[in-house]
Amino acid sequence: MSRIGKKAVPVPAGVTATIDGGTLSVKGPKGSLAMPLVADIAYAVEGASISVQPANDSKTARAFWGMQRTLVANLVTGVTDGFTKTLEITGVGYRASVAGKNLKLQLGYSHDVDYPIPEGIAIKTPDQTTVEISGADKQQVGQVAAEIRRWRKPEPYKGKGIKYRGEYIFRKEGKKK
Repeated sequence: MSRIGKKAVPVPAGVTATIDGGTLSVKGPKGSLAMPLVADIAYAVEGASISVQPANDSKTARAFWGMQRTLVANLVTGVTDGFTKTLEITGVGYRASVAGKNLKLQLGYSHDVDYPIPEGIAIKTPDQTTVEISGADKQQVGQVAAEIRRWRKPEPYKGKGIKYRGEYIFRKEGKKK
């Protein structure tokens, strides 16, 4: 039995959820999101909540139950509050700025890195060493953050690179004489 799956997902005021065909669509103040439905799971929009139950007693239905409930909850949270990831840049001369529809990164290469900002994602740089990525789709926000981080992962000796806020970088000791 899935403890997460048993709980219904509350739908706040101002958010509408509809099931049509094989998709669940959720609309709210931050936009609209949709996800395909899994055949082994029964979804039901009941008043101010969405319930997710296994359609049969198969192993795959029980395996997908909790994950599908979490995905539905992420849709509702995304259209109401949205999701945010914060990246911190550490290193001499390393900085970031938003120029139009591109994120310009200076990361110690012989050239600047221009990252095109995808549709549905907002990127802000409160200062030169902080990048805030926000959007309604949790998966897309995480993917954009991972793609930006991939340009210069933090190294273990001086900690230079791009890291998530709150991420711990395992530090190594340098050479000894």
